[in-house]
Amino acid sequence: MINNHQSLEEISPKIERLIDANLNRLKEGLRVIEDICRYIHNDTQLTPQIKTLRHQLQSAYSINRLQYRNIEGDTQKQSTKSELTRSNLNDLVIANFSRTQESSRVLEESFKLQNIELSELFKQIRYQLYGLEKAYFLSFN
Repeated sequence: MINNHQSLEEISPKIERLIDANLNRLKEGLRVIEDICRYIHNDTQLTPQIKTLRHQLQSAYSINRLQYRNIEGDTQKQSTKSELTRSNLNDLVIANFSRTQESSRVLEESFKLQNIELSELFKQIRYQLYGLEKAYFLSFN
């Protein structure tokens, strides 16, 4: 258990685990949205923007965080009932935009403890995602 007064050095492996999980979540959500734009909508405007955004994440992967991954120890790896059901394509897109926005916020805050430039990158990504979500729904609804 971590107390609020532990040093950054003491909690660093746990921060790395948090970053690893959210980088994966962000990248996976972007891939779902990108593939919907590409394969379902045959889109030529949003698809490349989302792909570019997904590739921007590579700078955050410069540190190998696999050593911090602990799937067996993850107490919340089971899906909730709402995660298992999507009633239409919009639900799927909304869920994945939410996933990416929430993950980018966690990354923005987490990187404030390690790398302010990456923190700023994830802030910019989060705002790009807000704009992409609006553009998606204006284009395809």
